[in-house]
Parts: sequence; structure tokens; C-alpha cells
Amino acid sequence: MRIGMVCPYSLTLPGGVQNQVLGLARALRRKGHAVRVLAPCDGPPPDAGVTPLGLSLPASSNGSIAPVAPDPSAQLRTIRAMRDEAFEIVHLHEPLAPGPTTTTLLTKPAPLLGTFHMAGHSLSYELMPNVVRFLAGRLDDRVAVSEDARTMARTNLGGQYDLTFNGVEVRRYDESDSHPTEGPTVLFVGRHEERKGLRVLLEAAAHLSPDTRIWIAGEGPETESLKATYAGDPRLEWLGAISESEKIARLRGADVFCAPSLRGESFGVVLIEGMAAGTAVVASDIPGYANAARQGSDAALFPAGDAEALAREIRDVLRDEPRQAALIASGRERAKEFSMATLADMYLERYERVLAR
Repeated sequence: MRIGMVCPYSLTLPGGVQNQVLGLARALRRKGHAVRVLAPCDGPPPDAGVTPLGLSLPASSNGSIAPVAPDPSAQLRTIRAMRDEAFEIVHLHEPLAPGPTTTTLLTKPAPLLGTFHMAGHSLSYELMPNVVRFLAGRLDDRVAVSEDARTMARTNLGGQYDLTFNGVEVRRYDESDSHPTEGPTVLFVGRHEERKGLRVLLEAAAHLSPDTRIWIAGEGPETESLKATYAGDPRLEWLGAISESEKIARLRGADVFCAPSLRGESFGVVLIEGMAAGTAVVASDIPGYANAARQGSDAALFPAGDAEALAREIRDVLRDEPRQAALIASGRERAKEFSMATLADMYLERYERVLAR
């Protein structure tokens, strides 16, 4: 099958949707299908199967910044690529994001399947309800990665959405090396913005032992202020933006992976990544993360925003070796349920049903 996959966000910048698009494309190729990914790129494409559509522009979205490409040149490249590739089916991720996905909806070069990732709210949904409903109506099939994402899409766009999930390339985590550590180590990966809760983890650090190290990956609008506030803590190592391979190595090396987000998480695939790496997960107890982790079994969950509760959970996991081992074992099994290979099979069935119609 010749499959086109469109991502509205720059593939050279870190992001959950971008990782899903690239991982799903690789899984489909391993099953013998021809997959081409169309997306903005702000540097060399991260994969040989990517057609870059131009540079991105930062846009505010759901309390974060989305690197989208709404400029006319990116839309012309999208139209040209669709014409040249002659896809049998086109899979749009976050179909209503401005740029290549909406252009594909307007031109409809092939049957279209849309995956909705976002939970929370969207300004475009609120300001242009008739426009977004019209565009959504051009999809031949719709899925959502979580109940929150489905509720948001159904409320604003109407229509029916089957539930699927976000996948993880489990094999990549099994085969990766582990980054060396110097004592008990906690890892944070994410954009440094209020909703990701990094400040909560840094407040919790005051209640952790002096030999605990904290790796902080990523960057964002709060980076400099947080660095200045916590400049006197030698246990903190600010890694900046890291590659996917380094992220996996750090996940495998850390004793605890911490995800202290406050809100706005649709599925929580980052928790599944930590589980696949064989790392004990400590995360905030928010609806999006409940899709991925079961309290006390796959992860230790704490009330969102409660720094003291977070510190207690991290201390307990680091000190209680049997508990840590149980979390890791259960997490590994849980991660297998979200295999990218399984997700690829699910999408192939949907593609075939759409084409049969």
C-alpha cells in the first residue's frame, strides 16, 4: 500500500505527535508498505522517508508552542507532493492544525484518515466552528488517541471517533545502551513550561537526599528563570535539547523517570516510554496519564502540583528496592500492550476498510 502521512509540526523539533508519526511510518515500512511523511523541517529531515515542506513558525496552542507551517510556500509544496506521490490513502495527524494537514483536507487528493491527539481546548475550534466542522467533514475516517482527545473533537467538530492509542517502538528501548550514572538519578524530559510541572520537581528536590542527581532534558520559556532560581543546587544537570537516542539512553540509565505535568496531556505516551526503558515511573495523577499507567502497578502517581507528595514517592521508590523492581516489571509488560507494531496493524485494518468503502 502506498501511504502518505502528514504531520503539521516540525519533525526536527521534539514533540509527541512528531515521534508518533515517525515511529508509525517506520513500523508500517517494516511490514512492507511504502510510506512517505510530509511535514515541516527546520533542519535536515530526520528520516530518509520524509519530504520537508519548509520551515515552521511558533504558534500558541493548548498552553504550549506548536511549530507549524501555515505559509503559502509550505501549502504549495504539500499540493505538489500529493500530486507527485499519488498516495492510495493519506493519514493526517492533528488534521485541523494550520498548515499542510488543512491544505490536504481542502484538496483531498486521496481517501483521508485523521488521528486527533489534542486534549484541552483549541482557539481555532472556538473562533471558527463552521470552518473546522466543514474541514473535519472531509475525513473518511476519524480516530482519537484518548478519551479526552475524543471528547474534545466530538464536542467541537461532531462526528464519530474510534479510540486508539499512542505507540512505542519497544524494540528500540530493549536494544539501546544505558547512560552511566553517579548515584540515584531522576530524569525529567519535556518542554520547560508551566503545564509540564518542572518547577514542581525542582521544589521537590529540596526534600531529596544530597546524593540524588536530577537530569533535566529539554528547554522552553521557563528555562532561564528556573536555572537562575536553582543555580545553587549542584545535583541538577541541565541537558538542554537532546536527541531521541540520548533520551532513550538516559531513560535506561535513570532510576526514576518523573513526569510531573499539571494538565493538558492527552495520552501520556512518555510514561510508556519510561516503562519500555525499564525505569520506575513517578507521575502526576492526571486523566491523560491514567490512560497509560495504573496507580501502584505500572507507576507511582501523586497529586498534581504537590511537591512534597512527589518527593515522598521518589524517596520511597529509590529506597524500596522490591517496590521499584515491581514497578519496573509491571511497566515493561504494560509497555508491550502499546507496541508500535500492534498500532501499525490496527491502522492497516482501518486503511483497508476506508479503501473498501
